[in-house]
Amino acid sequence: MDTQPFETAESGAFPTVTQLSVFLIDRLGELLRLTRTLDPEDIHILALSVVNAVDCAIVRMIVDDPDKAAEVLRRDGFALSETELIVVSLPPGKRALLDTWLALLRAEVSVAYTYPLLTQPKGRPALAVQADNLEHAAENLRSRNFAVLDQSDLLEPY
Repeated sequence: MDTQPFETAESGAFPTVTQLSVFLIDRLGELLRLTRTLDPEDIHILALSVVNAVDCAIVRMIVDDPDKAAEVLRRDGFALSETELIVVSLPPGKRALLDTWLALLRAEVSVAYTYPLLTQPKGRPALAVQADNLEHAAENLRSRNFAVLDQSDLLEPY
């Protein structure tokens, strides 16, 4: 009997990271409340982007334990969604961003948004990237010797 796990079309063969998008009402102190909710649970924010809208803000973040963070945030009444994205370790040198964008352009990948990590997994600066085709983006970055990280790579001491 074959005991290998089943692989479905939904289980990607490329590394991804879970992003939590939290919707905050436009009120003083909400970002602090969000951070204080995670702190006692020993959940660390590894990347953060805040986009202000008309009456709310969307906080996109990567944490070290996204499942636990989602559970805690929902329990405390935060509205949120989860999205997969890729995290790419930037190459050394002054042209790191230029080289990254060129690699994605050559692959004809459209970047929806990006933001940096607050930590340096594997000792290198890194970017969270949401793109129109994550698998194609990851494959092409890897073929050009970029390190595409997964959630476990972010658990290194920071």
